[in-house]
Amino acid sequence: MKDKALLFINGDAPKSLPNPANYGLVACTDGAFHYLKRMGFPLDKLDFISGDFDSHSGSDEDMYEGKFILTLDQEKTDFHKALEIIQEKGFSETDVFGGSGGEQDHFLGNLTVAYAFKEQIKIKFYDEFSEYYFIPNHFKLKGLKNRMISLYPFPSVNNITTQGLNWPLTQESLSITSRIGTRNFAAEDEISIEYESGDVLLFVGINEIEYPAIY
Repeated sequence: MKDKALLFINGDAPKSLPNPANYGLVACTDGAFHYLKRMGFPLDKLDFISGDFDSHSGSDEDMYEGKFILTLDQEKTDFHKALEIIQEKGFSETDVFGGSGGEQDHFLGNLTVAYAFKEQIKIKFYDEFSEYYFIPNHFKLKGLKNRMISLYPFPSVNNITTQGLNWPLTQESLSITSRIGTRNFAAEDEISIEYESGDVLLFVGINEIEYPAIY
């Protein structure tokens, strides 16, 4: 994972923190800095802290001032600007914590930013319920039996076929304005998803859940 970046942004603080030693770069936005400090994260492991610092309170944070990267462009979110820095530093994969929760317009905005970067950076979000990310046209994943699986069209996906889900799809279409594919679950250990065009945001539940099987 040393070729992967770790980024904390200012949504809900994660319940547990990943090990920064597993990453080649560790960063946060200015708002996320506060919950990292509160949770006892080793702040000396941060490579940079970016944002417009409207959430910066000063005090003991000044010792990390040398790691601050001021990004004042109000046309872009702090998440967007942090991804630009990560990309400039040569990283093409990023795990993101703090992307959900809080004000829901921020959450939706974070998904839109991830969509804009999906061809440049493989972004995977983590929260207390699930991990979620955009998937390619041909996708397989193992170790999922009894895990919640949601397929969210962004904004639409055409001719999608799935295997391994309790409620399979066969050359069907999904759209954010009519039919979505949320709250399915993996009936088998491995699932596969193929689609012709469009984009799919995949949500994978963290914990196994007892679902009533319907065949």
